[in-house]
Amino acid sequence: MAKINFTAARVERHECPADKAQSFLWDSRAPGLGLRATAGGAKTYVFQGKFHGRTLRLTLGDHRSVTIEQAQDEARRLQRLVTAGVDPRVEKAETLEARKRDLEQRRQLEERGTLLARDAWNTYMAEPHEQWSDRHRLDHERAAAPGGEVKKRGKGLTTAGPLAPLLALPLASIDAVVVREWVRKERVVRETVAVNAFRKFRTFINWCAKSPRYGGIANPDCCRDDSVMSAVPKQRAKEHDCLQREQLAQWFNAVRAISNRVISAYLQGLLITGARREELAALRWADVDFQWRSLQLSDKVEETGRTVPLTPYLSSLLAALPRRNEWVFSSPLAADGKLTEPRIAHTKALAVAGLPHVSLHGLRRSFGTLSEWCEVPVGVVAQIQGHKPSALAEKHYRRRPLDLLRMWHDKVEAWMLEQAGIEFDATADKPLLQAVK
Repeated sequence: MAKINFTAARVERHECPADKAQSFLWDSRAPGLGLRATAGGAKTYVFQGKFHGRTLRLTLGDHRSVTIEQAQDEARRLQRLVTAGVDPRVEKAETLEARKRDLEQRRQLEERGTLLARDAWNTYMAEPHEQWSDRHRLDHERAAAPGGEVKKRGKGLTTAGPLAPLLALPLASIDAVVVREWVRKERVVRETVAVNAFRKFRTFINWCAKSPRYGGIANPDCCRDDSVMSAVPKQRAKEHDCLQREQLAQWFNAVRAISNRVISAYLQGLLITGARREELAALRWADVDFQWRSLQLSDKVEETGRTVPLTPYLSSLLAALPRRNEWVFSSPLAADGKLTEPRIAHTKALAVAGLPHVSLHGLRRSFGTLSEWCEVPVGVVAQIQGHKPSALAEKHYRRRPLDLLRMWHDKVEAWMLEQAGIEFDATADKPLLQAVK
């Protein structure tokens, strides 16, 4: 392999013969340095050497972008690696990887000061979160709403959610002091809302801490600090968010008078079944068995859901509802076709009845409280409502068959109707289903 001293003129004159695919010119000054010319007219500097008895060849660059001196220096460096027993290809890969890490660290440092918490929140919300219900996701969206948008109903602009002030800050700037002051301000407005918003934000921060992208930016202890936890209000059970026995007559009269029969049936269903509001709202016609008197409800505790009795009066209410779509409690105005916001109608009904405020969850709480008047075993109530098994409430927790639950559940419904002064014959023929309207 003849070698010559590389000069600009010799490099420029070197060409690939017409009968060959490539041709090499080798430098006499730098061991292993060559100039390769191809049939297409390209000319590049290469390094060729022996590594563990095998020939290796690396491209150094085009002759127009790399000078002879640069090519010679790089060839000498590569030859030193080979002599030292280092594979230049591995060294190159490691160098590129180190550069990538350095660039990523620099990007994170730059991003650390500019990345808004809302950007990370949007990524968090885009995750599938398979355990979340539609209602749970909607609560997150409302808590983080920036506000300032034209209301879809009524006049004026929407107000910002409780998390909006935090999400407007750079994620890296949110520490325990920031969270503590935010909690103190929010709890003055609405204590329960502040607690729920804090829990959502704490879960979000924990997600950030585990994220490859946001783990080095978020402060994982900003929601764990003792000063923050002491500022978060302790949740107390709502003692008065519950219907009393003597209030049943007024409540049923007002709710049954609601012009929207879907909402009327839904509210009565919440009280009679003790179900969670989103569980009952998600009830499909396929989940209702009128023949064997059962309802299949989704359940946040049991992945497969739970089966509860369909009591006679509630059965008559459901059978009278229109079948507009797959949802039992349908709404022609809702985007997904099912009932989404019955609170306004319930609040108006309470005002008409002259009763104190009772939340939709309070109706679920009322079922458990009122069942005690019928001396229903606490385990039966827990199984109907979908509470977690409790060995403290019962010496030995056991799953009861549906017919046994039905016996007790029918008694509770009959007792409620009796207190409300509603005459209903549970043995009468069931009403026919309504046609689609």
